[in-house]
Amino acid sequence: MNTSTLEKLRKLKFQGMYHAFKSILESGRYDNLMADELLAQLVDAEWDDRHNRRIARQILYAKFRYKAAVENINYEASRNVDKNLVQRLADCSFIQRNENLLITGSTGIGKSYIATALGYQACVMGYKVLYASTPKLFARLKMAKADGTYIREIAKIERQQLLILDDFAIQPFDAPSRAALMEIIEDRHGKTSLIITSQLPVSAWFDVIGDKTIADAILDRIVHDAHRMELQGYDNNMDM
Repeated sequence: MNTSTLEKLRKLKFQGMYHAFKSILESGRYDNLMADELLAQLVDAEWDDRHNRRIARQILYAKFRYKAAVENINYEASRNVDKNLVQRLADCSFIQRNENLLITGSTGIGKSYIATALGYQACVMGYKVLYASTPKLFARLKMAKADGTYIREIAKIERQQLLILDDFAIQPFDAPSRAALMEIIEDRHGKTSLIITSQLPVSAWFDVIGDKTIADAILDRIVHDAHRMELQGYDNNMDM
């Protein structure tokens, strides 16, 4: 009977229950458990398995460039990383409030690491996240315009509760990229959150975006009431 039950659990794709029940049988603990205890263990195992697989899918879908963790962020004083701010952001309530985070500083200082660590944390807490290198994202959107998949790509971006734009303003925006950026920001404004990293200070973004009217509109939506980190120094353990 137990073999038949295991096979049914496997076919039903109750992987957590399957492995938990198999372990209980192999350990000889089956006869020592009351029915309610057995059921509780099996349900807990299935719950944990589905939760962990959901997190794994979220992380895979986010397309992070590398692994990062909030607990591994370097708070050395010379780097000017506000530990209290990071810890507040790590509870991801800023995503619930549809707030943005702007991280600026020179190359190699750990901007991408902090952004990615917060992205991983958001995945763990059940949020939909997408990480993108800004130049690569807009190159991909140009290709999508050409092959007719642009609307689908924009819709996918809009669905993400947290969008991480890494290496923002690393090069001037041309007209198609500027228009796509405006569309993304407009779609997300007041509904979802952004984390933006950039080598340039926020004050320089206006000129990089280009067109005055569009730059004003974009920055008004990005910068207003955003959290800010202005990192200093250099940390070769961070930006990889």
